[in-house]
Amino acid sequence: MLKPIDQKLKVATLVCPGVFLPDVVNAHTAFSLSPNIETYLVWKTLEPFNAYTGWPMAATTTFNECPDVDVLIVGMMAPDSAADQEILNFIKQKAKHANAVIGICYGVLVLGSAGLLEGKRATSNFQVGDSLKEFGAIPVLTSEVVIDGNLYTAGPAHGCFEAAIEVLSALRGDDIAKMIELTFEYNPHPKFKVGSPSLAGPELAQKVSDKSQEMTNIYLETARKTYQANCNGTND
Repeated sequence: MLKPIDQKLKVATLVCPGVFLPDVVNAHTAFSLSPNIETYLVWKTLEPFNAYTGWPMAATTTFNECPDVDVLIVGMMAPDSAADQEILNFIKQKAKHANAVIGICYGVLVLGSAGLLEGKRATSNFQVGDSLKEFGAIPVLTSEVVIDGNLYTAGPAHGCFEAAIEVLSALRGDDIAKMIELTFEYNPHPKFKVGSPSLAGPELAQKVSDKSQEMTNIYLETARKTYQANCNGTND
């Protein structure tokens, strides 16, 4: 649904200790460079913390102070985030009013833990794509953005910018989306062209999966248990 350019577009990016910045920065920046945008970096407090790999940062807005927004961006966070009811309640509350909820990388599992994937077509990292069915989703194994209603999901890093472009196109029109794409000079030229399992081949794909297997298992188990507990009404 296009929103008039004279109507401010409110965009919230969930940030927290352990957030994987490549999953959220490009999307946040793409919206920030668009006309008549109000952005929020949201967390429980405004105290400084370290993102994944130790990058220091801080939120600009707390959960309690964040208004209803048009766009909510959720990237990969620490695995225990998928069991944090304060985070999940914030996501569910904002998703009710948002025109677009963007889930990137393992952030899609957090959305699954919150129950937002039920009956939806969705994707994520290739390591966990098929597991999305455990959260009621219809898995789509692709490296492209998957759109279902107001839900926009994608794999890591570049997926956040591509999802933002899709949302800008939907809410502000193709002309503005094209301007942002050109502003970023987004025209990827990958050196090795192995950015998906089908391109990389089974041997390299397996190596990458093995390297992240421990974290993947923890993330899936945490999100799965929380989703099931919420479905059964056993979480506080």
